[in-house]
Amino acid sequence: MNRRMSMHLSRRQIIRGILATTAFAATTKFGTGCSSGTQSQAGSAGTKDLIIGFIYVGPKDDYGYNQAHAEGAAGIAKLPGVKIVEQASVPETTEVQEAMGSMIEQDGATILFPTSFGYFDPHVLKVAQEYPDVQFLHCGGLYMEGKHPKNISTYFGYIDEAQYIAGIVAGQATKSNKLGFIAAKPIPQVLRNINSFTLGARSVNPKAMTQVIFTGDWSLPVKEAEATNSLADQGIDVITCHVDSPKVIVETAEKRGLFASGFHANQSELAPKGYLTGAEWDWTSVYTKYVEMLQAGKTTANGGIPHLIRGGFKEGFLKLSPYGSAVSEDAKKDADAAKAKFLEGNMVIYKGSLKDNTGKEVVAAGKEYKQQDPELEKMNWLSDGVIGKVGS
Repeated sequence: MNRRMSMHLSRRQIIRGILATTAFAATTKFGTGCSSGTQSQAGSAGTKDLIIGFIYVGPKDDYGYNQAHAEGAAGIAKLPGVKIVEQASVPETTEVQEAMGSMIEQDGATILFPTSFGYFDPHVLKVAQEYPDVQFLHCGGLYMEGKHPKNISTYFGYIDEAQYIAGIVAGQATKSNKLGFIAAKPIPQVLRNINSFTLGARSVNPKAMTQVIFTGDWSLPVKEAEATNSLADQGIDVITCHVDSPKVIVETAEKRGLFASGFHANQSELAPKGYLTGAEWDWTSVYTKYVEMLQAGKTTANGGIPHLIRGGFKEGFLKLSPYGSAVSEDAKKDADAAKAKFLEGNMVIYKGSLKDNTGKEVVAAGKEYKQQDPELEKMNWLSDGVIGKVGS
């Protein structure tokens, strides 16, 4: 899944990704106004519907990673000329190859979104070779020119931008100056979210500290509940996370009277009193863009659709959960100001001088790493203000 993006990107790959994202953003305007459903309105006369398949590694209603993608599928389901087919709870094994083959052979799908990162290698790569006329659009994969089939496009977003803003809200909400972060594994993308959340909090509240607990895997509800209770017992009053489904964490936080900040999708209904906001994906925006390119006759093979897409708020990949009732007007103002800078493209999270939590300088004075910088894809440290160890 996206969560397992532990590979390192070369500078050339990142530059290609930046150029691809620019082309992606310029091709057509993002849209998010579609209602949910499983089949589209009829396409225009003489136009064949796009049959698009979505495959999820977990349930569509997990209040997390899979629900976010399912909401994106629902968002494009009633676009004219679009038909959606879906299959949930498909493991990252040869079962996903069977699911993709069935959608192609039985449902007539010509575009597939296999949304879990673990689907990519070897499963998507293998099936893409077998069906060169089908477009495989994969979340989180790293497309390698000259190595991977040309009918593949990979996409992902810089969700740490939204975590930074959520950190601003958390930093204003905390009374104890103690924040908690429950994470699955200390891979670069997860560390980046922890650090960005903490840096956002400390930008408005320098006294804020983030205690991290790594559970060891992506979906361990019992350990997630135990971690939430442990943090509550330590006097932490705001909790967020990076796991597949934040459901247990958010519900446990609400029971303990803590504030919670969500991830992947909107969990506000699980915590009506304590939910602050959340870092969400806007897959409807991204999927709408793909549909518009496909309907215009563009493909990955003919060069019309970029093979590598990356983006943040500016490119329409992200959104925030609505602010909860506990969020102050000052917090909203500060958070909105940061979001505006991201939308303008001039917000930099990682700039020097910045030290890690052992006192080592990790970003030198006068140096800054923008979102697309390859150095951030190699992150193996926790920032000043984070309590915890990489690998613990």
